[in-house]
Amino acid sequence: MARIDVTVRGAGIFGLSVAYACLQSGARVRVVDPHGPGAGASGGLVGALAPHVPEGWNPKKAFQFESLILSRSFWPEVEALSGLASGYAATGRLQSLADARAVELARAREAGAAELWEGKAAWQVIPAAEAGAWVPPSPSGVLVRDTLTARLHPAQAVASLAAAVQALGGEVVREAGDEGAVVWATGAAGLETLSRELGRNVGTGVKGQAAVLDLDVRDAPQLFVDGLHVVPHGDGTTAVGSTSERDYADPSATDAALDDVVARARAAVPALAEPRVLHRWAGVRPRAKSRAPMLGAWPDRPGHFIANGGFKIGFGIAPLAGQVMADLVLEGRGRIPEGFGVAASLR
Repeated sequence: MARIDVTVRGAGIFGLSVAYACLQSGARVRVVDPHGPGAGASGGLVGALAPHVPEGWNPKKAFQFESLILSRSFWPEVEALSGLASGYAATGRLQSLADARAVELARAREAGAAELWEGKAAWQVIPAAEAGAWVPPSPSGVLVRDTLTARLHPAQAVASLAAAVQALGGEVVREAGDEGAVVWATGAAGLETLSRELGRNVGTGVKGQAAVLDLDVRDAPQLFVDGLHVVPHGDGTTAVGSTSERDYADPSATDAALDDVVARARAAVPALAEPRVLHRWAGVRPRAKSRAPMLGAWPDRPGHFIANGGFKIGFGIAPLAGQVMADLVLEGRGRIPEGFGVAASLR
């Protein structure tokens, strides 16, 4: 067997995206994960690919914007290779606005998006009556509609990407040693390991809980209401979530915190009042100290690299994160924003 050029440790969204990009550049790649693809935080339920607000523009927001636009071609290409659905669709998002101050701020953001989003997507303030029947209650009578937000089904997307990696000749295995360059994309456990080895805290895990309800509005936009994401999926279900818990005893157990999420979603969106809960999920998402993704070379360990800390935006930035990490690992080229670099979590 030919020598492996890149070993990727971790078969979540970051690890698989790096593997996919390295394979597209001609490298021989092996992904190693003892638990299989999507066993950690990447196997969640919500799948909201939502942008940051279009104000205070900076390289990190520009990177996220570029990746969300790239997603429009990335996921269809992955599906074509794998033959498996990812659940991706650019369905947009509606957000309620509570009062006149919120409307004023939203209109300022509308102007910012018109300039910064390059005509590729829009952030619009619209009358609630224009949005149809699937709308969040909005005391102001108007909503934000953005067309940059998209959705995917996390577990389906990871399975599709893992199959695409294999279709390109990559390996996805449970056990193997290191060969070639090594990319560590091992989630919350990886942040703990990195903290121990560097003798400082570089990040931690944050528990999240979410639920899937038996409601088929698959072509409707996402809703963001009462701090919750309500995401219609292409399989005829609707996901709601999520919590952010720093303190927890059991990382995989759902509890009263999720009951509260479901109750709030039912209260905010009348169509959710009756559908039954089909599935409950809990998992630990990796949050780097900088609260931004952690991409780059492992300090003082030549040939080793880190792709971690996706937290709530991992799926949204993964297509571009995979590309820039492949450029760094294979060619030594870097265009990772400083705020997404490893050093940002070492300060």
